[in-house]
Amino acid sequence: MPLRDHFCSPIKDRHAWSELHSMWPAMIVRHLFDILPAGYVCAPSVHFGKLFEIDVSTFELDERAGIGPVTGAGDGGVATVAPPEPTLTLETDLSEQDEFEVRVYDAERGRTLVAAIEIVSPANKDRPENRRAFVAKVAALLQKDVCVSVVDLVTIRQFNLYADLLELIGGTDPQLGPDPPHLYSVTIRSRKRTEQRSLLDLWYYPMALGQILPTLPIWLDADRRVMLPLEPSYEETCRLLHMA
Repeated sequence: MPLRDHFCSPIKDRHAWSELHSMWPAMIVRHLFDILPAGYVCAPSVHFGKLFEIDVSTFELDERAGIGPVTGAGDGGVATVAPPEPTLTLETDLSEQDEFEVRVYDAERGRTLVAAIEIVSPANKDRPENRRAFVAKVAALLQKDVCVSVVDLVTIRQFNLYADLLELIGGTDPQLGPDPPHLYSVTIRSRKRTEQRSLLDLWYYPMALGQILPTLPIWLDADRRVMLPLEPSYEETCRLLHMA
């Protein structure tokens, strides 16, 4: 069956989007185990970001707090130096990021991470700082020669994180056009060249509601890859969760 809209009625009325996002990585792992060559393993990783507050007590630097003027050793006391005042104080929200992903490791090289499949959540796209954090994570993985696939089926946030990543690294993709679609899949791998700038190979697949999900190349090293069809694991997840 084709791609459904998990963020609007009627599916939204019966199932939370997080049900699909939580279970789909495990189904992808099941399918990867059938196609990964010997020496490679994979595992799902799911983490819900959350807002958090740190309870910090505020102390006034005055005589009632027991802090007097600076005294020297000649006074028989210990010298106390007040900390410098900050040059700037900002109010911000340092929330954790949602992570719905599958990680592929080379077990013969000490469980080295070689590929990651990232399933985008609404929280990854809802604010500029979250979008920057997501693309920064992808860029950091690429710097470590980790093949990264991004799957974005979030319909309620009209942003394209692949376009944001290209902007970060100073690249463009003519397929995106002036108004990049917000549903897509992409695989990116980095290839280092001796004494030259690295090359990025990209496989971009726009997606649409009502259409079959694409098959992604997952690169395990410079010359070895497997082809991962997203449709079977997606359909299996929807079937087990009774999503029509």
